[in-house]
Amino acid sequence: MVFNPDNFDFFGEATEESQANQLLKYLQHQSPEVLARVAKSVSPEIKQIISQNVQGLVGVLPSEAFNVQVTTDRENLAGLLASAMMTGYFLRRMEQRMELESSIRGSFSLSMDSSSDPSPDTP
Repeated sequence: MVFNPDNFDFFGEATEESQANQLLKYLQHQSPEVLARVAKSVSPEIKQIISQNVQGLVGVLPSEAFNVQVTTDRENLAGLLASAMMTGYFLRRMEQRMELESSIRGSFSLSMDSSSDPSPDTP
């Protein structure tokens, strides 16, 4: 499932707030291919954390023993979706930071290894 900014209207009408939202305007001008590529870039770990977070917010009962239905209004659903999206953005940033730190540590250890090994030209 890919985010579709053209359908991003939880309240049924455009408000001044949504009209002034620069991010929403930016998203509405992106091609479906760009949005699909961004959506696919999310790691399975992030998907799992978001899924667990949403399940924790909504509540989870075993489907084999219960017929669970969740009812809410637009405002609460919008809040839930916004929370899930913000969690996703935060987790992706933290994942990128972890990858960057790991890369820097790897580069640093490589440079330390090469500086501690004397070259054959050194007496």
